[in-house]
Amino acid sequence: MQDYLDELESQSIYTLREAYNRIKPLGMLWSIGKDSTALLWLIRKAFFGHVPFPMIQLDTGMELPEVYEFRDWIIKEWGFDFICEQCPPEEEMDQTLPPNTRAAARKTEGLKNLIGREGFKGMIVGIRRDEQSMRAKERVFSPRSFDGTWDYKDQPAEFWDQYKTEFPEGTHVRIHPILHWREIDIWRYTLRENIPIVPLYLARDGKRYRSLGEKNITVPVESNASTIEEIIAELETTKQSERAGRTMDSETEDSFERLRRSGYM
Repeated sequence: MQDYLDELESQSIYTLREAYNRIKPLGMLWSIGKDSTALLWLIRKAFFGHVPFPMIQLDTGMELPEVYEFRDWIIKEWGFDFICEQCPPEEEMDQTLPPNTRAAARKTEGLKNLIGREGFKGMIVGIRRDEQSMRAKERVFSPRSFDGTWDYKDQPAEFWDQYKTEFPEGTHVRIHPILHWREIDIWRYTLRENIPIVPLYLARDGKRYRSLGEKNITVPVESNASTIEEIIAELETTKQSERAGRTMDSETEDSFERLRRSGYM
């Protein structure tokens, strides 16, 4: 297991350094959840304790209180350039989307506003292929039009860790350093490295959050896993989807696909 986690870590650090070397200006979307916080930890390892680009939260004002508390504590403890981008209101979103999907789309528009204003060429994102079927189609270096539109049928080939890093003017690139990780890998790595987490991931009164989203579109799942070791043991046997607590995933069959095509993370 040690060698396996070392291999995952090494590949992610390689991707981070390649992105920093090839694409500027660069930022990272930090959702403050388990994946993006593990990725922030990897960035600190890759650059010897330094975070050389901004951490960006796309804030809808609807995060759970514990998430905001954890965010403020980590910023104070680790110290890095932080941007809190306020997302547009829900009434400005595409009204043909189902209600919960419409709420989630606020972050897409917030990201578009940020990119348009700050001119970020590349954005590092902590998504994984095993998390959702549309994300399984992603590349490590994933080009999009500058407004975030994603054509999953037109993506560069990636073989033997050889990535395309040069794109036409006006292209925005998403970089996914932990795309090859699984949920259980994140937790095993978090345990090994003693990475801090939002306490909502740990069970209280028979429930815990397996995936953290806004409080209006995310619910806890049934679980008695009150430690990381117990979470790992639970994941070794469960057949429940990681996103079982994300209400937008069950609205319509194509809700998530529509979000992803338009620029959702």
